[in-house]
Amino acid sequence: MVPLTSHGSWKFTAGLILFGALLIALYWIIWFFVDRSILASQTTDAYYIFENSFPAADAWLAGTSIVGAIGLLRRRAWGLFATTLASSSAIYLGCMDVLYNLQNGVYAMPDKGAVGAEMGINVLSFGIGIYCILFTWQNRASFAR
Repeated sequence: MVPLTSHGSWKFTAGLILFGALLIALYWIIWFFVDRSILASQTTDAYYIFENSFPAADAWLAGTSIVGAIGLLRRRAWGLFATTLASSSAIYLGCMDVLYNLQNGVYAMPDKGAVGAEMGINVLSFGIGIYCILFTWQNRASFAR
């Protein structure tokens, strides 16, 4: 594995959070404009209300991810800051999603694809979030004055 402080890891991390922002945009395009049943693990009104409460938080996550990626590629301190904001947001949203899924038996439902997508989103939320927090912490000295 490439050390988190290598030159290539800056580009990798920027690409990783841009990938996350792209997936968020794709998710909401499918949800609102294509066919939300592709993504919906449940069809209850409560589930749709729950899911429809996420766009603002996901917009924050995607926005800070994009700003973070630009800052990382330019090797600016604000890039580390924005990446940390995005990473923490990803973990927070992952926690909310996992708790809802556990409380409502989503993971135990017969998999019609949506449950697998739900699990993938959870893994990516935690995986990208944890990786990027470790990256920003290990590289904070790059910007110390």
